[in-house]
Amino acid sequence: MPKVKLTDLVLRDAHQSLFATRMVTADMLPVCEKLDKAGFFALEAWGGATFDSCIRFLNEDPWERLKKLKAALPNTKIMMLLRGQNLLGYRHYADDVVAKFVEYAAKDGVDVFRIFDAVNDPRNFQAATAAAKKTGKHIQAAISYAVTPFHTIEKYAELAKQYADIGADSIAIKDMSGLLKPYVAYDLVKAIKKVTDLPIEIHSHSTTGMSVATLTKAAEAGAEILDTVISSLAMGTSHSPTETMVEIFKGTEYDTGLDTNLLLEIAAYFREIRKNYKKFESSFLGADTRILVSQVPGGMLSNLESQLKEQGASDKIDAVLKEIAVVQKDAGYPPLVTPTSQIVGTQAVFNVLFGRYNRLSGEFQDLMAGKYGACPAPKNTEVVKKALEALKMEQEITHRPADDIPPEYSKLEDEAKKLLGTDTVSVEDVLTLAMFPKVAPNFFKKRAEGPVVFKPEAEAAPAAPGQAARYTVNVNGANYNVVVAPAGTVAVAPAPSQAGSSPGGSPASAAPGVGSVVIPAPVAGTVLRYSVGEGTEVKPGDTVLIIESMKMELEIKATDSGKIHFLAAAGTQVAAQQPVAEIGGVPGAAPVPAPAAEVPASPAQAGSVSAPSTGGTVIPAPVAGTVLRYAVNEGAQAVPGDTIIIIESMKMELEIKATVAGSVHFLVPTGTQVASQQPIAEIN
Repeated sequence: MPKVKLTDLVLRDAHQSLFATRMVTADMLPVCEKLDKAGFFALEAWGGATFDSCIRFLNEDPWERLKKLKAALPNTKIMMLLRGQNLLGYRHYADDVVAKFVEYAAKDGVDVFRIFDAVNDPRNFQAATAAAKKTGKHIQAAISYAVTPFHTIEKYAELAKQYADIGADSIAIKDMSGLLKPYVAYDLVKAIKKVTDLPIEIHSHSTTGMSVATLTKAAEAGAEILDTVISSLAMGTSHSPTETMVEIFKGTEYDTGLDTNLLLEIAAYFREIRKNYKKFESSFLGADTRILVSQVPGGMLSNLESQLKEQGASDKIDAVLKEIAVVQKDAGYPPLVTPTSQIVGTQAVFNVLFGRYNRLSGEFQDLMAGKYGACPAPKNTEVVKKALEALKMEQEITHRPADDIPPEYSKLEDEAKKLLGTDTVSVEDVLTLAMFPKVAPNFFKKRAEGPVVFKPEAEAAPAAPGQAARYTVNVNGANYNVVVAPAGTVAVAPAPSQAGSSPGGSPASAAPGVGSVVIPAPVAGTVLRYSVGEGTEVKPGDTVLIIESMKMELEIKATDSGKIHFLAAAGTQVAAQQPVAEIGGVPGAAPVPAPAAEVPASPAQAGSVSAPSTGGTVIPAPVAGTVLRYAVNEGAQAVPGDTIIIIESMKMELEIKATVAGSVHFLVPTGTQVASQQPIAEIN
């Protein structure tokens, strides 16, 4: 028996860390036979962000992925990452939903449940652990690792003992930021070994460059299992290379017994597969030693940079990094892991943009009020008081938060039946709706179309002087022939194998006319809306349409004067450099408009893009985001401080309040994406 076992994360955390969790099941299955022969302790293949990504971006049923992987890996345990009482969502669920989710995850293929809680509250493990016990599967309780004045080796050992007492079969140290130092890891494993004889697994990201040494010292201290990733998807914000660790231990008392040659074959496969996801790759590939000081996880750092760019505040990143330390301390030093990393990080952004705690996100209010459980250390009482006032609560919750949630599975089942228009519905579909109620309805509508297809992006064939360059791009499985002429004119048409079709089965875009000035999409994205009408006279610099790319809106401007003719319908996915409009010339056929996105009707505004101003006091959106819901009805009387609209921004909910007394008039419908300072309501 090998002294040290390895869990490979290539099917989950590797691509979550490196290219936004976009790997499709079809790219996993061909190599499963080799993965199954390798001899890993487990393969982490489900949970974390994979469930969300499957239904939000890949049009894949995550439950079907689990079943297929289980069938393809008969000899290897499948591990999933489960967020305790949060399961895979961003709120606490009732115990009956937790029990049902764990039951069906085990039934469909999960063998090891790695359970963690963002604030390390053992009470948030109870329901998931009890449910997993009933299935007979392996329960691994994970400690979310943080470096704060409160978090000591003694505290972590005490926590490990508590996890052992509630029924864990093994203990994991979940170092999501790469902050666990080699000699600290050695001491930590030794300390835990003194209070429990359960096996210990070490999970440490390579973001700061320390992970290989950390895993080595942890093994020397007695850790039985280490998390690694096959080399072609390792390092950067991912993990230590599997082959590297195998070779380090080879011939020693820690020898893993794994075959490096077989691992190299697996690595070669994923090296090719990785090319399919180049457009999702993070630019960060080395070691980010800033994290050693800021203690912000690499994924959180890139997310913050994206959020600030969206808000037009990229220059404030250093101020936000400093503010994160303040917010984390005021919140009682929660480890920065999903969802607390997002909650703390977004509140730090709000503090920098609006002043410290002048605006609290709904989730930060809940964290301070105890709705996520007990944070490790005492909180700032003044901030707690402010959160309680906003929530209209008298005191902070000190009991297990889930005790306040009544059984909800039956209600969710009824909602799923109504949504799907059927008298019977699978348990898996009910649970999918429960996890992501805003995303699941659209997924259910499109599920029959099948998963998206990612292929390597082709480069333009070099053009001889005076000749056009020709190449093919693939967008969600549809091929487009693109011709870039010497003068800069571009022509595009469906490739022969795809004639008459376009991404998603919607009508194909029109080809540019003769003699026109073409406006190409500068990046791949979705045509969100037109800024001017078809045939409008435009001049250089006029915004003609908006493209959504990388969760941001990009204005596309006219480059010449003349009448605008649109080549891609609103809702169309376009490739980088694909023509989306033209100016002048003899136009071809106009694009057939894509079906309008379904937007919840708003009082007095159903079917409209926006409502006319009535000359009242304007309430602007303080940040870019999406109008999630109205807090009052159209025409309701409000007084200063009343919440009138909820905006979703940076994955958090933000209350927008009345600034004067009067009658509320909404200017944009729910579901609308709004820019910072865009008027969204008036008070008359």
